Amino acid sequence: MTLTRLIALLTIALMTANSLATTTTPYPALTNDEANTIEVYERTSESVVFVTNRTLRRDLFSRRVYESTAGSGTGFVWDQAGHIVTNFHVIEGAVEIIIRFQGEDYPAKLVGIAPERDLAVLKIEVANELLQPIARGDSQRLRVGHKVIAIGNPFGLDTTLTTGVVSALNRTIESPSNRTIREVIQTDAAINPGNSGGPLLNSAGLLIGVNTAIYSPSGASAGISFSIPVNTVKQTIPELIEYGRVQRPVLGIELAPAQLLRRLNIEGMAIARVTPNLSADIAGIIGLSRDNNGRLQLGDILIAINGALMRSPDDLLGVLEQHQYGDTLSLSLIRDGKRYELDVELIAPET
Repeated sequence: MTLTRLIALLTIALMTANSLATTTTPYPALTNDEANTIEVYERTSESVVFVTNRTLRRDLFSRRVYESTAGSGTGFVWDQAGHIVTNFHVIEGAVEIIIRFQGEDYPAKLVGIAPERDLAVLKIEVANELLQPIARGDSQRLRVGHKVIAIGNPFGLDTTLTTGVVSALNRTIESPSNRTIREVIQTDAAINPGNSGGPLLNSAGLLIGVNTAIYSPSGASAGISFSIPVNTVKQTIPELIEYGRVQRPVLGIELAPAQLLRRLNIEGMAIARVTPNLSADIAGIIGLSRDNNGRLQLGDILIAINGALMRSPDDLLGVLEQHQYGDTLSLSLIRDGKRYELDVELIAPET
């Protein structure tokens, strides 16, 4: 064998070895940030699920009712009991919910919903050892500029990762039930249809939010995405698992329609009716009544609670959600044209 031929064979052997190494060895991370992103994805991606919402539709011509896919979204493992967290709007109106988890499809049971917070809890029957809950962080510790990682299923493309930063904090958005969701996280991580309900993670791989909405005229990512803060999620999900709904104290009042307030040029919220034996009734609050001639008589007008002005039912519900049974609220009211203050203890309604 000539020297030239020997050199050629050695060259081919080295090229083949390099090619095999390239195909079998992962490309090394070039920066610490890349290494962090890869580590978080590999640690948490198997806890992210694909949620399919199936609903009933009627054929316009045959009038036959059939089942079809109404939409899809994302969810994630909450605990080893098989509970899955997602957005309420992902499963709204569903007659059947299918969860794709680690490549397998499972029928899901609806456990609880909180439309006012755009959250829902599902449950699947899976071996406990396969369920790896995502560890929860603390959204109160977030700062603008913190790195965020979103994992979801945009446009049905499962387990997609995008990254960004916290763009702003304490935003407010509207929930599917037209309630205000407060303290929302704004990010520039790319979120598209299908990402809803997926986890927003920090660089430690901790859950800091649930992706819920985007701001985009086109319906696709425009660099403005919103996530429900994990502290709200941690408060809500245990109640949904235990009760199926958010448990909040009630004052025991029914508010008069906004049209009446405008017609009478009233600022605040007129109390239309007081439920017997609940907090407001025990405290002596009165609602609307009629005189001997049938004319409407105003009762109390609620203008503030604990110093916060009450302009809408959403303001009232927002305050109540921050308190528990046994707490005392300081109400500012107007009766017969005079302002007065009243302390009201929140009590649980009898069941």
